[in-house]
Amino acid sequence: MTLPGSRNLFGAPVSHIHCVGVAGMGMGPLAIFLSGAGFSVSGEDDGMTDAMVSQLTRADVRIGPMGEACELVVHSSAIRAGHPARCAASARHLPMVRRGELLAELAKSYNLVAVCGSHGKTTTTAMLVTALRAAGFPCGYVLGGLFGDAGIPPARVGANGWLVAEIDESDGTIGNFAPAVTLAVNLDWDHPDFYREQADLERAFGGLFARTTQAVIVNRHCALSAKVSPSTAVTFGGAGADFAGEVVAACGENMRLRLGGRFSITEAVVRARGDFNAVNATAALAAAQVVGAKLSHEALANYPGVRRRQCLVPAESGLTVIEDYAHHPGEIRALLESLRARVRGGEASRLVVAFQPHRFSRTAQFIDGFSDALALGDLVVLLDTYGAGELPTAGATTADLRDALARRVPGCPVFYQPGAVAFLDALGRELRPGDLLAVVGAGDIDSLVKPWLTRRRWQSLADALTPVLSVDAIVRHEEPLAPRTTMRVGGCARLYAEPASETDLSALLRTASAQGAPVFVLGRGSNVIVPDDGVEALVISLSHPAWAGFEMCADGSVRAGAGLRLKNLCGLAAKAGLGGFEFLEGIPGCLGGALRMNAGAMGAWLFDVVESVRFMSRDGRIHTRRRDELSVGYRCCRELVDAIVLEAVLRPMAVAEADAIQGKMEAYRAKRQASQPREASAGCVFKNPEGDAAGRLIDACGLKGLRVGDAEVSQVHANFIVNHGAARASDVLALIREVRGRVQAEKGVTLEPEVLLVGRDWQDFL
Repeated sequence: MTLPGSRNLFGAPVSHIHCVGVAGMGMGPLAIFLSGAGFSVSGEDDGMTDAMVSQLTRADVRIGPMGEACELVVHSSAIRAGHPARCAASARHLPMVRRGELLAELAKSYNLVAVCGSHGKTTTTAMLVTALRAAGFPCGYVLGGLFGDAGIPPARVGANGWLVAEIDESDGTIGNFAPAVTLAVNLDWDHPDFYREQADLERAFGGLFARTTQAVIVNRHCALSAKVSPSTAVTFGGAGADFAGEVVAACGENMRLRLGGRFSITEAVVRARGDFNAVNATAALAAAQVVGAKLSHEALANYPGVRRRQCLVPAESGLTVIEDYAHHPGEIRALLESLRARVRGGEASRLVVAFQPHRFSRTAQFIDGFSDALALGDLVVLLDTYGAGELPTAGATTADLRDALARRVPGCPVFYQPGAVAFLDALGRELRPGDLLAVVGAGDIDSLVKPWLTRRRWQSLADALTPVLSVDAIVRHEEPLAPRTTMRVGGCARLYAEPASETDLSALLRTASAQGAPVFVLGRGSNVIVPDDGVEALVISLSHPAWAGFEMCADGSVRAGAGLRLKNLCGLAAKAGLGGFEFLEGIPGCLGGALRMNAGAMGAWLFDVVESVRFMSRDGRIHTRRRDELSVGYRCCRELVDAIVLEAVLRPMAVAEADAIQGKMEAYRAKRQASQPREASAGCVFKNPEGDAAGRLIDACGLKGLRVGDAEVSQVHANFIVNHGAARASDVLALIREVRGRVQAEKGVTLEPEVLLVGRDWQDFL
């Protein structure tokens, strides 16, 4: 899709744009929008995160240094003048603009809904986009963050001429925007590094409101908004507002709003909690109605949330952790008041606040406000200030904040010592089961606390497993999984276990369930792709010899263990003169995984020879089902999708001489070797669409030999992706996405993956 109108930007034709600071929550979504609008986009950043890399890669944004094709450089305000990329652009005399300037230039081609304000604009933007899309309003959007659901991109080019965008006042670039609709969630004096006085901020927003062509929507209960907004402004908020909303019920992670005033609906279910989110939801629904969307009561029922905005972080059993980006006293107060209500309601015993101040200038300006807000916690643990390029200032350090808090609120316990180690030590020492931990700040506190919580979580599970497992069982932390897969890519399992018995396996499942830990069972590692950042799960492997049994029964059947390799099953059956298993020769993997996927080859399927299956459900209970009691289909057995196979009784198709069976196996082996690659692979990547073959479609698109890094579409069989030795999981995933997109575009067929993406949902990557 191309940008409406010409490809001229700032009066000159542009094809390739390079984004400096592309991992930022503002720059990354803009880069994704640019790519969707038809530009060639690249970007670089010193602090890339897996979540942003995934989104950028999926949007075809090339991550790396500026190339020779670059015609325009855009940078975030955090990128200072001496940055190497800016210096390189200056040396080449390339035009450079700030993020807000480029977004404003792009917005000239659209009816822009500009979401702005001091607090809550990212959440409100995300809610507005959710409500509009639920209403079938195909607008474009640029979020200032990432949705909580990784399957939803943070930016998208729309189809109806409307663009919803979060605009940032922090660097003054709001002076470049002339929206159709402006939604100001609230106004508060912030960014003292740019706005030296409150009057400066007032002039900036007053100018924005004056340039708005259709409607200005403001918070009725915000005095500063009322001061600078025009008399024609539309209001949202509580009773008396043009668009009124109030919480009437809250349960779990949901709340119900009663709506009044000009709203076309009387109530709405919102997948969020807290009075401040009620305000954000009311604002979003009001803006959606103003632009012409038809609202429903369920418009925000599936709101996916935004990363680092009241996000629930996985933690050890008994501990609840909420992460939030709040970095202004008003934001922190609203957040902690909401969480304090949960403590009063009995959902937690104490509210513990881990806080990182953001910028020395902000800390100096609001030190008393920070103290008053943080005092809502039962105890506070402080981290060193995130300077964001600023140098430490006397009276504006974390130590100064600690002292201010102790003076203003003597009864609030505060812990601070310089350094990350001391911060984590204090957290570990003070946290107790039943606590609600709020991790608050806009700096790098999340990148410090999350790995620490992860280590604690998995160590807690390992400690709980020690007394319930046999001495023969194996439990290891950070076990590399690439050597355990046929694709030979991917990272580590946070916790890895090899049970030595069914009792061990049941103990693993029950203990993991009690601690809320996800579980993945890994067989021989075929038909799976492990992400580069590993698997946040207890990975169980039935590698112990106890799981590889092969027993001939008196009635002529065979009892085989789930861990028995298919190759060994074929060989043992052949020696015993049992036919019907020959087609399994050469299929990588073990029996348990093959049953789950109903493995097949050479026109035969595993369930053709199955008499019964014995398996364990995730609650540790054992079940046995006959073949006719199982729902078996193409590449699936429904009852085994969320269960663990223990063993199966197999019925040979025929009795024959071992030499004859071996001869048939050799024929199948030769056929397979001639038609399938020998390099490392996960097997067939895509399911065959009805009436066709995935490999034929891929080949017809001329994609054999297509490479990303060391991953290649096999020259032998197009439905295989092979690893030439140094491929990463990201290379394989990028190639899968490219192949799928090309087949969709050229043949009109949507290929569905057959391989499993361990610990993730395919929709997050396709």
